Amino acid sequence: MIGIVIPAHNEEQVIRSCLAAVTRAAQHPALRGEPVEAVVVLDDCTDATCVAAAAAGAMLLSVQARNVGMARAAGAQAMLARGARWLAFTDADTVVSEAWLANQLELQADVVCGTVCVQDWSPHGANAELLEAHFSETYFDRDDHRHVHGANLGVSAEAYRAVGGFRHLACGEDEALVAALVAAGRHVAWSSLPRVVTSARVHARAPGGFAGALLNAVAHRLAEAAAPLHTATAAT
Repeated sequence: MIGIVIPAHNEEQVIRSCLAAVTRAAQHPALRGEPVEAVVVLDDCTDATCVAAAAAGAMLLSVQARNVGMARAAGAQAMLARGARWLAFTDADTVVSEAWLANQLELQADVVCGTVCVQDWSPHGANAELLEAHFSETYFDRDDHRHVHGANLGVSAEAYRAVGGFRHLACGEDEALVAALVAAGRHVAWSSLPRVVTSARVHARAPGGFAGALLNAVAHRLAEAAAPLHTATAAT
């Protein structure tokens, strides 16, 4: 079967949409009825994420780590124990496409690193337009990219086991896993085929993750915009 792992820390506002999309992907005809199971790893949740995920029919696993690497590893181990041959990873604030799983598998790789897109930049308020422009200028949403996102990642169970799985890192656990797989000579598909839409939220769950990178980009672009003003002031 195929196992889907979704780490979550206080995601009651978005987990329903995430799981609804995962359910649609699990029913894609190209999977030919292969069983798909999803586990939501509740990492130190204090809100109603548990209730929402249970209502959506997901398997639940609780950890008290506040560590996304540990959460992904725990979820992966649970899926492997249930017989998963393929592990697909996404995030609670992400909506996968209907063909997400089918696209991962059709690439026939040991590892599939997909891209992400953002459709709603409004959480960044007055900086939304600036950030959207920065993203469109600097992000490569095409085949043969070199992005690694835990929100759009797939790996065979055999390859995952061979490199020891996710390290218990508070951030960068996805990059560390892919680096280990590359070093082991595994076939990596750097593909834009499996599609996901992720959020541009302003409160990063992992400082070094996607949301944190967006916040750093905002700061960088604002600093660039302010530089000419400072130069002009100094000249006068």
